[in-house]
Amino acid sequence: VKMKRARGAGDDEQPPRQNGSTSRRKGDPEPDEDNDPGLRREIRSKYRDLINTIQQNREDMVSLSNNKLTEVLEEANKLFKDVRQAREAALDAQLLVVATDLGKEKASMLFSEGTAFDPAVYAEHLLSFMGLNRLEDVDDEQQNGGVDGYLPQDAWHRLSRRAECCFRTAPSFHFMRGSFHAEPPPPKQRIERQRKAPGKEAKRIMPTQLKKMEDSHQDATVIEVERILAYLKDYHQADPTIPILYYEFVIDPNSFSRTVENIFHTSFLVRDGLARMYLDEAKLPSIAPVEEDEVEAGGSCARKQGLVSINQKIWKELINAFEITQAMIQPPSMQDE
Repeated sequence: VKMKRARGAGDDEQPPRQNGSTSRRKGDPEPDEDNDPGLRREIRSKYRDLINTIQQNREDMVSLSNNKLTEVLEEANKLFKDVRQAREAALDAQLLVVATDLGKEKASMLFSEGTAFDPAVYAEHLLSFMGLNRLEDVDDEQQNGGVDGYLPQDAWHRLSRRAECCFRTAPSFHFMRGSFHAEPPPPKQRIERQRKAPGKEAKRIMPTQLKKMEDSHQDATVIEVERILAYLKDYHQADPTIPILYYEFVIDPNSFSRTVENIFHTSFLVRDGLARMYLDEAKLPSIAPVEEDEVEAGGSCARKQGLVSINQKIWKELINAFEITQAMIQPPSMQDE
């Protein structure tokens, strides 16, 4: 009796749905069709079915007695409205390639009234449409273009009115019997002018000028390197116990270009062994001059080289970090004053 009551109480409840589907509640969000995997699989499956249908029924698709190929393309157009992902677009492109091949093959099999297309027959139909009357003879053959019979004056206008509905734009003008100039004009011969050869005086002066400019540039570099070495020795002799910080020595807080030039010229001192770089107690790069006896003794020892990279941002950060307010290497113009 208890079991019957239990069953009777549960008769009002709805049985669960089959295939794992559950009833949607009011608060549940609606699924996104673009990201619904079930709908995506269904669309791809329909595309594959259409491709298989075309490949298996190739002869029926090519046949002129039905429009199965058109029906397949219309079905593909309906499916394309729901295409959202690349895999579906790839299947649509594959279907279009297969259908295009069949369309090309079907077009080559087209017949007109049971016979193949004959240009002569088409010309006869065209002349009949234009109103050709073969019973009347015309002495002037140029009027009809060599056609036996009589063509009314508005024959070409009649054809143009019938053909203008097939074109959305006006056809371009061209000559029916070709252009007036059958052959292209002969190309003009290009006259090459002889260039004047440089004189002996120019040949002799040019290398001399270049050599003088190169020598003057080298002399200016040597003078600047010697001037910076003199600054370095003066600062070192003032107090040999205090290390000279490299960045405080080369940075000019008022000019970024002067800072780059100071770094460039100071590198010659290190390369030639006239100055040495080392780390002080605070692990900061420092520079000091090398005495003459040390230069002669260490001339054959191996030297280590390094690269220094600097831009305007790093230049400003170094000025703030070392609190540089005045350049240790004065510009040449201020020194002369």
